[in-house]
Amino acid sequence: MLYWLYARLLKRQITVLPGQVCFMIGAKDMADAPDHLYRVTSWCNEISSSVAKRTPPGSAGIRGLTFHIATPEPCDPERFLPAIRRIGTIARLSLHYGDRKEVTGTGMDVVVAIGKSGREEITECIRRMARDHVPPENVDEQLLDSYLTFRYTPDIVIKSGGDHLTDFLIWQSVYSELFFSDVNWKFFRSVDFLRILRDYQSRIRRFGK
Repeated sequence: MLYWLYARLLKRQITVLPGQVCFMIGAKDMADAPDHLYRVTSWCNEISSSVAKRTPPGSAGIRGLTFHIATPEPCDPERFLPAIRRIGTIARLSLHYGDRKEVTGTGMDVVVAIGKSGREEITECIRRMARDHVPPENVDEQLLDSYLTFRYTPDIVIKSGGDHLTDFLIWQSVYSELFFSDVNWKFFRSVDFLRILRDYQSRIRRFGK
Protein backbone atom coordinates (compact mmCIF):
# COMPACT_ATOMS: atom_id res chain seq x y z
CA MET A 1 0.00 0.00 0.00
CA LEU A 2 2.77 2.46 0.91
CA TYR A 3 4.55 1.68 -2.37
CA TRP A 4 1.37 2.45 -4.34
CA LEU A 5 0.84 5.72 -2.48
CA TYR A 6 4.46 6.79 -2.99
CA ALA A 7 4.25 6.07 -6.72
CA ARG A 8 1.03 8.09 -6.94
CA LEU A 9 2.64 11.02 -5.10
CA LEU A 10 5.63 10.96 -7.45
CA LYS A 11 3.39 10.98 -10.51
CA ARG A 12 1.60 14.08 -9.24
CA GLN A 13 4.93 15.88 -8.89
CA ILE A 14 5.86 15.29 -12.54
CA THR A 15 4.66 17.90 -15.01
CA VAL A 16 7.55 17.97 -17.50
CA LEU A 17 8.69 14.81 -19.30
CA PRO A 18 11.79 14.17 -21.41
CA GLY A 19 11.05 13.61 -25.06
CA GLN A 20 13.69 10.92 -25.51
CA VAL A 21 14.84 8.46 -22.84
CA CYS A 22 17.76 6.04 -23.15
CA PHE A 23 18.53 3.09 -20.87
CA MET A 24 21.93 1.41 -21.00
CA ILE A 25 22.06 -2.13 -19.69
CA GLY A 26 24.45 -5.06 -19.93
CA ALA A 27 23.99 -8.56 -21.31
CA LYS A 28 23.88 -9.99 -17.78
CA ASP A 29 21.18 -7.49 -16.83
CA MET A 30 19.17 -8.52 -19.87
CA ALA A 31 19.59 -12.20 -19.06
CA ASP A 32 18.48 -11.63 -15.44
CA ALA A 33 15.34 -9.67 -16.37
CA PRO A 34 14.46 -10.02 -20.07
CA ASP A 35 10.85 -8.87 -19.55
CA HIS A 36 11.93 -5.60 -17.97
CA LEU A 37 12.17 -3.85 -21.33
CA TYR A 38 8.46 -4.44 -21.89
CA ARG A 39 7.66 -3.21 -18.36
CA VAL A 40 9.63 0.00 -18.77
CA THR A 41 7.92 0.63 -22.11
CA SER A 42 4.52 0.24 -20.46
CA TRP A 43 5.60 2.62 -17.67
CA CYS A 44 6.48 5.26 -20.26
CA ASN A 45 3.10 4.88 -21.96
CA GLU A 46 1.30 5.08 -18.63
CA ILE A 47 3.27 8.07 -17.33
CA SER A 48 2.84 10.02 -20.56
CA SER A 49 -0.90 9.41 -20.44
CA SER A 50 -1.09 10.40 -16.77
CA VAL A 51 0.84 13.64 -17.24
CA ALA A 52 -1.18 14.55 -20.35
CA LYS A 53 -4.38 14.50 -18.27
CA ARG A 54 -2.96 17.06 -15.81
CA THR A 55 -1.18 19.45 -18.18
CA PRO A 56 -2.33 21.84 -20.93
CA PRO A 57 -3.36 20.29 -24.27
CA GLY A 58 -0.40 19.70 -26.54
CA SER A 59 2.08 19.09 -23.74
CA ALA A 60 4.74 16.67 -24.94
CA GLY A 61 5.09 13.24 -23.40
CA ILE A 62 7.81 10.65 -23.86
CA ARG A 63 8.09 10.32 -27.63
CA GLY A 64 10.95 7.85 -27.84
CA LEU A 65 12.59 5.20 -25.70
CA THR A 66 15.92 3.48 -26.38
CA PHE A 67 17.46 0.40 -24.80
CA HIS A 68 21.11 -0.29 -25.51
CA ILE A 69 22.23 -3.79 -24.57
CA ALA A 70 26.02 -4.00 -24.27
CA THR A 71 27.16 -7.48 -25.17
CA PRO A 72 30.33 -9.07 -26.57
CA GLU A 73 28.07 -11.14 -28.84
CA PRO A 74 26.20 -8.60 -30.99
CA CYS A 75 25.28 -11.20 -33.63
CA ASP A 76 23.92 -13.82 -31.21
CA PRO A 77 20.94 -12.25 -29.41
CA GLU A 78 18.54 -15.16 -29.89
CA ARG A 79 17.89 -15.65 -26.17
CA PHE A 80 16.74 -12.03 -25.88
CA LEU A 81 14.56 -11.75 -28.98
CA PRO A 82 11.21 -13.19 -27.75
CA ALA A 83 11.10 -10.77 -24.80
CA ILE A 84 12.22 -7.84 -26.97
CA ARG A 85 9.71 -8.50 -29.75
CA ARG A 86 6.89 -8.39 -27.22
CA ILE A 87 7.43 -4.61 -27.07
CA GLY A 88 5.93 -4.45 -30.58
CA THR A 89 2.51 -5.22 -29.07
CA ILE A 90 2.39 -1.87 -27.20
CA ALA A 91 4.78 0.40 -29.17
CA ARG A 92 6.58 0.82 -32.48
CA LEU A 93 9.68 -1.33 -32.06
CA SER A 94 12.88 -0.89 -34.08
CA LEU A 95 15.24 -3.73 -33.24
CA HIS A 96 18.89 -3.47 -34.32
CA TYR A 97 21.28 -6.41 -33.96
CA GLY A 98 24.23 -7.38 -36.11
CA ASP A 99 23.44 -6.11 -39.62
CA ARG A 100 19.71 -6.64 -39.15
CA LYS A 101 16.85 -4.28 -38.43
CA GLU A 102 13.27 -5.28 -37.59
CA VAL A 103 10.37 -2.85 -37.28
CA THR A 104 7.02 -3.89 -35.80
CA GLY A 105 4.04 -2.38 -34.01
CA THR A 106 2.65 1.13 -33.66
CA GLY A 107 2.74 3.87 -31.04
CA MET A 108 5.67 5.36 -29.17
CA ASP A 109 9.02 4.78 -30.90
CA VAL A 110 11.14 2.22 -29.06
CA VAL A 111 14.64 1.37 -30.26
CA VAL A 112 16.49 -1.69 -29.00
CA ALA A 113 20.14 -1.78 -30.06
CA ILE A 114 22.12 -4.89 -29.20
CA GLY A 115 25.91 -4.64 -29.13
CA LYS A 116 26.04 -1.36 -31.06
CA SER A 117 28.99 1.02 -30.69
CA GLY A 118 28.94 4.80 -30.99
CA ARG A 119 32.48 4.88 -32.34
CA GLU A 120 31.58 2.32 -34.99
CA GLU A 121 28.52 4.36 -35.94
CA ILE A 122 30.59 7.53 -36.45
CA THR A 123 33.26 5.59 -38.35
CA GLU A 124 30.56 4.23 -40.66
CA CYS A 125 29.25 7.79 -41.18
CA ILE A 126 32.69 8.87 -42.37
CA ARG A 127 32.97 5.86 -44.69
CA ARG A 128 29.55 6.59 -46.21
CA MET A 129 30.45 10.24 -46.76
CA ALA A 130 33.66 9.11 -48.48
CA ARG A 131 31.70 6.69 -50.68
CA ASP A 132 29.33 9.55 -51.54
CA HIS A 133 32.35 11.72 -52.48
CA VAL A 134 31.35 14.48 -50.03
CA PRO A 135 33.85 17.38 -50.29
CA PRO A 136 35.66 17.97 -46.97
CA GLU A 137 34.55 21.60 -46.86
CA ASN A 138 30.90 20.45 -46.87
CA VAL A 139 31.28 18.34 -43.74
CA ASP A 140 29.65 19.91 -40.68
CA GLU A 141 27.60 18.78 -37.69
CA GLN A 142 24.34 18.84 -39.62
CA LEU A 143 25.72 16.68 -42.41
CA LEU A 144 27.15 14.13 -39.98
CA ASP A 145 23.78 14.04 -38.18
CA SER A 146 22.12 13.11 -41.46
CA TYR A 147 24.40 10.08 -41.84
CA LEU A 148 23.79 8.68 -38.36
CA THR A 149 21.93 5.42 -37.87
CA PHE A 150 20.20 6.71 -34.72
CA ARG A 151 19.04 10.24 -35.56
CA TYR A 152 17.78 11.60 -32.27
CA THR A 153 19.24 13.10 -29.11
CA PRO A 154 18.27 11.56 -25.76
CA ASP A 155 17.18 14.04 -23.11
CA ILE A 156 18.22 11.62 -20.39
CA VAL A 157 20.53 8.60 -20.30
CA ILE A 158 19.92 6.15 -17.46
CA LYS A 159 22.43 3.56 -16.27
CA SER A 160 21.32 1.14 -13.58
CA GLY A 161 23.63 -0.98 -11.46
CA GLY A 162 27.34 -0.43 -11.06
CA ASP A 163 28.64 -0.79 -14.62
CA HIS A 164 30.07 2.14 -16.53
CA LEU A 165 28.45 3.79 -19.54
CA THR A 166 29.25 2.52 -23.02
CA ASP A 167 30.06 4.69 -26.03
CA PHE A 168 26.61 4.14 -27.57
CA LEU A 169 25.12 7.45 -28.85
CA ILE A 170 28.43 9.11 -27.98
CA TRP A 171 27.74 11.88 -30.52
CA GLN A 172 24.00 12.26 -29.85
CA SER A 173 24.16 12.28 -26.04
CA VAL A 174 26.79 14.99 -25.56
CA TYR A 175 24.22 17.30 -23.89
CA SER A 176 22.04 14.59 -22.33
CA GLU A 177 21.27 14.52 -18.63
CA LEU A 178 22.94 11.47 -17.06
CA PHE A 179 21.34 9.49 -14.24
CA PHE A 180 23.16 6.67 -12.46
CA SER A 181 21.04 4.37 -10.32
CA ASP A 182 22.65 2.03 -7.80
CA VAL A 183 19.63 -0.27 -8.22
CA ASN A 184 20.41 -3.27 -10.41
CA TRP A 185 18.31 -3.60 -13.56
CA LYS A 186 16.60 -6.73 -12.22
CA PHE A 187 15.27 -4.76 -9.23
CA PHE A 188 14.63 -1.45 -11.01
CA ARG A 189 11.06 -0.42 -10.13
CA SER A 190 8.60 2.10 -11.47
CA VAL A 191 9.22 4.33 -8.43
CA ASP A 192 12.94 4.39 -9.28
CA PHE A 193 12.03 5.58 -12.77
CA LEU A 194 9.55 8.12 -11.41
CA ARG A 195 12.20 9.56 -9.10
CA ILE A 196 14.51 10.05 -12.08
CA LEU A 197 11.76 11.79 -14.04
CA ARG A 198 10.98 14.04 -11.08
CA ASP A 199 14.65 14.98 -10.70
CA TYR A 200 14.99 15.56 -14.45
CA GLN A 201 12.41 18.35 -14.47
CA SER A 202 14.29 20.18 -11.71
CA ARG A 203 17.56 20.35 -13.67
CA ILE A 204 18.46 23.49 -15.62
CA ARG A 205 19.68 22.31 -18.99
CA ARG A 206 22.44 24.43 -20.56
CA PHE A 207 23.20 22.35 -23.68
CA GLY A 208 26.91 23.11 -23.37
CA LYS A 209 26.45 26.88 -22.96
